[in-house]
Formats: sequence, structure tokens, C-alpha cells
Amino acid sequence: MTDSILLVDDDPLLLDSVRFSLERAGYKVATAADGAEAIAAARKHSPDLAILDIGLPDADGLQLCRRLQASRPVPVIFLTAHDREMDVILGLERGADDYITKPFSMGELVARVGAVLRRARVGAARPPERYEVGDVVMDLVRHEVRVAGRLVEPPPKQFELLKLLMSRPGEAIGRQQIVDAIWGEDYFGDTRVLDVHIRWLRELIEPDPANPRHLLTVRGVGYKFSDE
Repeated sequence: MTDSILLVDDDPLLLDSVRFSLERAGYKVATAADGAEAIAAARKHSPDLAILDIGLPDADGLQLCRRLQASRPVPVIFLTAHDREMDVILGLERGADDYITKPFSMGELVARVGAVLRRARVGAARPPERYEVGDVVMDLVRHEVRVAGRLVEPPPKQFELLKLLMSRPGEAIGRQQIVDAIWGEDYFGDTRVLDVHIRWLRELIEPDPANPRHLLTVRGVGYKFSDE
């Protein structure tokens, strides 16, 4: 299957030349000129990799990287000018995969894209060790959940419920789908048990459980973990 790439830069000439080189290398390419277009394109195309200009006029590249990766784990390569390299170092520390400094050769960029995609495939074969959405961090190795640095201790069912929702941030998951995943498809009890566990989870992780920011009800569907 052809890998798809989201390319984000406010320079139309650079957009055209990079897109041409990537398409010639066999990739499908969607382009965006600013942060708002980038978010919309990511939702529409679900790219396998994003190439981001760190100095967009309407968006901070680090924040855009974080927003893209909140909805689904996508590898990121930053494009940067020489005087923005410290920003890129911060980006690499916060989840970006590589960067390339302008001006660059198209051959080097295509090679870096291929290398990042290969690493991503290897990483995808291993289960994740943690989920981090906003100020909620779930460490699967330590079996810990922290909210704004504070350790909370959900019971086993609530831990699995939180794990399911955090693994798909921003995605509304149906009630029956959640019940089947957590209690098993052969569970024939009252599905309102889900609502009880959601309420208990909110008391653990929400600053104001009556007005949740993380665990949101999607009316007529089920629940989702907010990606904002």
C-alpha cells in the first residue's frame, strides 16, 4: 500500500517542489499552507507521516505536532531554518522523529522520509508502553496513571477502560463496543455498569467530575477521551 504524507509549509514554491519529488518517489501527498489546513487535511487523509514547517505564520510548529499526534500516532519531520534549530530540539524531545534544515536537497528529504517510515513500521509492531493525552499519562509498563503529575490508582476494570479510551483519543466509541472490549462479548448483565465505572473514573482524573474535560459523553453513541 502506498504511504501517504501530509506536507505543511506556507511557501507555495517549496510545497510544489517537495510534493513533486515525493510523488515521483511513489508517495501520495496532501498539502497544507497553515495550521488550520493541516488539521483538516490530517483528519481527511490520515497520513502515515507529516512534514511540518516549524515556523508557520498562524501556528506554532510544536503545538501543531502535538495536536496531530494527539488524534493518532503519526511520525513527524520538521522543516526549519538555521535560527530555529533550538525549537526543533524541543520538538524532538516532545515526540517528533527527525528534522531537516532549509535549504535542503530533495534527495536527502526523500531518504529521510523513507528512514522515518521504516522506523515507524518497526515501532508499530511493538505494543505501546504509554499513552499521553493532555495532562493524563498512562504508563503501561509501570501500570500507573498520573494526572498533572499526580498518581491516581484506578481499579483493574477502570484501568482497562481508561486504556481503551486513551488509545483512541478524540474517537467516539460505542457503548456496546466498550462493554464487549472490557467485560467480554459473553457479558449479558446491565450495560449501565459502564456508566458507573465512567463516573468513578471521572472522580479520579477530572478536576471537576461534574464538568469533565477528558472523559466525554457522546450522546447516542458512547464515550470518548478528549484529544484537546
